[in-house]
Amino acid sequence: MDTERFITIRRQLHQIPEPGFQEYKTQQFILDFIKGLPKERLEVQTWKTGVLVKVPGLNPRKTIGYRTDMDGLPISEETSYDFTSVHNGYMHACGHDLHMTIALGLLDHFVHHPVDDHLLFIFQPAEEGPGGALPLLLSEEFQAVKPDMMLALHIAPEYPVGTVAVKEGLLFANTSELFIDLKGKGGHAAYPHLANDMVVAASHLVTQLQSVVSRNIDPLDSAVITVGKITGGTKQNIIAETARLEGTIRTLSSASMIKVKSRIEAIIKGIEASFECEAAIDYGSNYYQVYNHEELTKEFISFLESSKPADFYRCREAMTGEDFGYFLKEIPGFMFWLGVDCEYGLHHSCIEPKEEAIPVALRTLSSYIEWKATSQ
Repeated sequence: MDTERFITIRRQLHQIPEPGFQEYKTQQFILDFIKGLPKERLEVQTWKTGVLVKVPGLNPRKTIGYRTDMDGLPISEETSYDFTSVHNGYMHACGHDLHMTIALGLLDHFVHHPVDDHLLFIFQPAEEGPGGALPLLLSEEFQAVKPDMMLALHIAPEYPVGTVAVKEGLLFANTSELFIDLKGKGGHAAYPHLANDMVVAASHLVTQLQSVVSRNIDPLDSAVITVGKITGGTKQNIIAETARLEGTIRTLSSASMIKVKSRIEAIIKGIEASFECEAAIDYGSNYYQVYNHEELTKEFISFLESSKPADFYRCREAMTGEDFGYFLKEIPGFMFWLGVDCEYGLHHSCIEPKEEAIPVALRTLSSYIEWKATSQ
């Protein structure tokens, strides 16, 4: 496999990060790549800004699906690259450029080296939001080619290049966005008794939200509430009439997600009463947990340990969110971590995943899919 070619492709994709369901350049890049492959070996279908590519098998008994995400993040890039994003304020800060490159490499390989089973390559938009997996899963286009099993990977800055990390069962958490709007009464800073200050209300709310996990969730379970952004007011000498909190909720069980939301709603009612204001809550995008199929994951681990295409680590579950969980809820499969050895984490403006991980992923997945598609 031409490693340098796919490193070049990764760098080209890195330069064009786009928001969810607006991946127009990215979709065209993928379609242009596909045009260079033998047409008689491909069945191509678009869905919104995504792409579905089927490689028919030689003696098919099942269809193996491989999914990659496509979108970028609203982050201003601060890497040392000479191939930085050309889209101001957007960056591939979660590895989707590598993910797509690996999928294209696998597609190229299996078009020229067909296997017995059908293969379906799924280029899915909007993983970072508002969530492309569920509507794609429910679409007529996907249902017409629905695979019997699904695979995916995600880069992991904390693991060294050359490693793959996975576990059976729960891998990623249930997640929900959190948006809370407060509306009170503005006024002059010198007359606070004539106003209802939403900056003060928001400050109390943030503090109270931190009690939910510590006092309402089983200590043996896990949950996170993070408020990442607060906006309120217009000027230093004007009491704020409105405030907005934006955050995220993560839980390792669906029951805990229900409990967390119930407590948040109760706290907000208390804020309304305490500060004589109005509050509105919006949970935005909700992602289902990534739960790896026990049997298929154990089989993959056995393959890694026997064939050794990469070093295997058994990882723990993480509070990361991924809408690939919707696919796994309906279709057996698994997701795994790919080590990319970077000091900066996911969603950081300085993240620089090692490109040497690309051939590791291609070697691991091509050998596993060949084995799974011919011997199973």
